[in-house]
Amino acid sequence: MKTLLLNKDEVGSLIDLDAVLEAVENGYKAFNSGKVVQPDFMSIELPGSHACIDFKGGLDLAGGYITIKSSAGGYKGNPELGLPTGMNTVMLFEASTGALRCVMDGTWITGCRTAAAGAISVKYLAREDAKTLCIIGAGNQARRQLRAIIRVRDFSEVVVWNASPGALDEYVREMSAETGLDIRKCETAEEAVRAADVVVTTTRAHRGPIVQKAWLKPGTHIVAIGSDMPGKQELGADIFKEAKVVNDAVELCIKYGDTQHAVNEGIITPEEIHAEIGEILLGKKAGRESQEEITIFDSVGMAIQDTVTVAMLYEAALDKGLGTPYEFFK
Repeated sequence: MKTLLLNKDEVGSLIDLDAVLEAVENGYKAFNSGKVVQPDFMSIELPGSHACIDFKGGLDLAGGYITIKSSAGGYKGNPELGLPTGMNTVMLFEASTGALRCVMDGTWITGCRTAAAGAISVKYLAREDAKTLCIIGAGNQARRQLRAIIRVRDFSEVVVWNASPGALDEYVREMSAETGLDIRKCETAEEAVRAADVVVTTTRAHRGPIVQKAWLKPGTHIVAIGSDMPGKQELGADIFKEAKVVNDAVELCIKYGDTQHAVNEGIITPEEIHAEIGEILLGKKAGRESQEEITIFDSVGMAIQDTVTVAMLYEAALDKGLGTPYEFFK
């Protein structure tokens, strides 16, 4: 039996963001159609450090694949060894046989499928007349969110804030040149949020809430990306009180997402969460229902996003003859 090995460059050459958007949207629909088996993820931390490896796995009954993805991060000493501080690897199994069909570098996968999640929420939850996009953060995910979101909506202005002025200047310079958009840096997070119709938060979420309720205009859509572990937070918990709250997966977001703080503080109950995004895509629940309501999409990331994206890339690699076949056994 042959297993296909795909390195980072090979995976990168196969990435088609429009195809990723379609795959993730279908994955959300499958999840809320009962066609996904998704156990809780596992995290193993190195004692006395922030270094850890997370493992997410899931079964896509519609596509016939199982994936397990490892995400290593926080290894601050790695650059001295010639290694990145974070690494991602994905294994793709054929569900009907258990055969390992592919092992691929997951660097592009995590970033692109996360960007697709934010863009899908903007497509279905932001006001049709939204014109100003706010990005909080200036790292790789902040770049990917912008690339994905402008595929589903047109914005006349983009405002950006980041805690590091140097990273902020670099973001504005690079992304203005890449997209041709009017991108304006802001001196404070408050300045950026107050100007926005759509707010996207892409920080590490270690410093406590960045976005405050008083800064939000009526009708704002919020995409909360950074919180994916207990204790992380980007949004003031009181924002959830009168907002329409949509999660990628309620079970995960009340543990790991920004939603955890609103639930833990008694601001909302899990039953008051309006919907999972797949329910809206399937028409089981309403999306935006007024120009005035504030909508929140809280996403911690789901294994089904990895599974549908990896399966698509594996099949594309077979079509293009990319990768290295390896026989673990004959």
